[in-house]
Amino acid sequence: MGIKNRLILMNFLQFFIWGSWLISLSGYLINTLGFTGFQVGSIYATAGIASLFMPGLLGIVADRWFNAEKVLGVCHLIGAGLFFLASTITNYDLLYWIMLFYAMAYMPTIALNNSVAYYILEKQGHDVVKEFPPIRVWGTIGFIAAMWIVDLMGLKEGPGQFYLSASASLLLGLYAFFMPPCKPDNSQRSKSVVSALGLDAVVLFKNPKMAIFFVFSMLLGAALQITNTFGQPFLMDFKTDYATSFAVTHPGILMSISQISETLFILTIPFFMKRFGIKNVMIMSMVAWVLRFGLFGFGNPGSGFILLILSMIIYGMAFDFFNISGSLFVEMETTTKIRSSAQGLFMIMTNGIGTIIGGLVSGLVVDHFTIDGIKNWPGIWFAFAAYALVLAILFPIFFKYKHNPGKMKTGVAQ
Repeated sequence: MGIKNRLILMNFLQFFIWGSWLISLSGYLINTLGFTGFQVGSIYATAGIASLFMPGLLGIVADRWFNAEKVLGVCHLIGAGLFFLASTITNYDLLYWIMLFYAMAYMPTIALNNSVAYYILEKQGHDVVKEFPPIRVWGTIGFIAAMWIVDLMGLKEGPGQFYLSASASLLLGLYAFFMPPCKPDNSQRSKSVVSALGLDAVVLFKNPKMAIFFVFSMLLGAALQITNTFGQPFLMDFKTDYATSFAVTHPGILMSISQISETLFILTIPFFMKRFGIKNVMIMSMVAWVLRFGLFGFGNPGSGFILLILSMIIYGMAFDFFNISGSLFVEMETTTKIRSSAQGLFMIMTNGIGTIIGGLVSGLVVDHFTIDGIKNWPGIWFAFAAYALVLAILFPIFFKYKHNPGKMKTGVAQ
């Protein structure tokens, strides 16, 4: 098998593992185990807690002492063991700690997966910028494939999704040890923990423009967590009135349209960034979040099914236009001295703090709109839509930025 195909398989498995449970786990926790919204939100928030420090710390380990592919493999083997154990647990307190330790093992592998691919491609003389995106897209395909398997095999309300994810983790954990060696770079030994955690870039908060950008990125990161956590339970709650509808029988397949849309909207980012600039692109993202939540509020598996489809499609703009475009903006606005740290800080604000806030607060909102075990889903989604609308109104008021098309070429910094 050629090296590109080996990297494709690695990326496919990396995100297949995540797709096996990220969207469907909440349905199992709520409908089968009877957890509250806050309990479910707190379990999902463990990914944010782990993202605050584990990618940076294990990045140091891979940079200084151990081959990156071996660190990747060990993390996945640990994750496999934890998920096999999680499949037997029905107690919230114990499951919370298992999921926290799992997040500490899995979340660093996203960056490690990229690092291994970059290292191998570069060492073998490939153009990383040209060759990596077609490889990475197989990760999204893996995520979607896992969602479909969980859905079609009827695993969405049971512990079988843990077995599926754990089996893929075990496979990738072993597979990683047979990847070409990615040796530590001795020149990185002087890199501090502060730098690895992205804290060198905290100085950017002295710049009002960047401080406001990071704060709103964090708040949008919270919005992302909401539909990851409660999208599928929402669809499954229609089983009383629409038991045979596609949205109820195959919620995972329906939700996967969001990921398909994401891959398509990525291709439009260079045009929108160059034509409209980061400020307008971020506003578009916020308006898209309003539509994402609002369409859920009005939609149903019957006459409102088209609204659910539109919500899935608009997700691509909502996510990509702040996450990918935001990363490009950070790349543009920072110097080479702190560029890596700035990207780390952006990830901490969105995938770390944003995920924690989104998980915990959204759980409280769901509980607030739950009476006698019955969830008022329109009220829940309209509350989230109002949140996104407030962001869309406040962002252009506080974020002072004048777009300069001359600073960009096909959507990237010069």
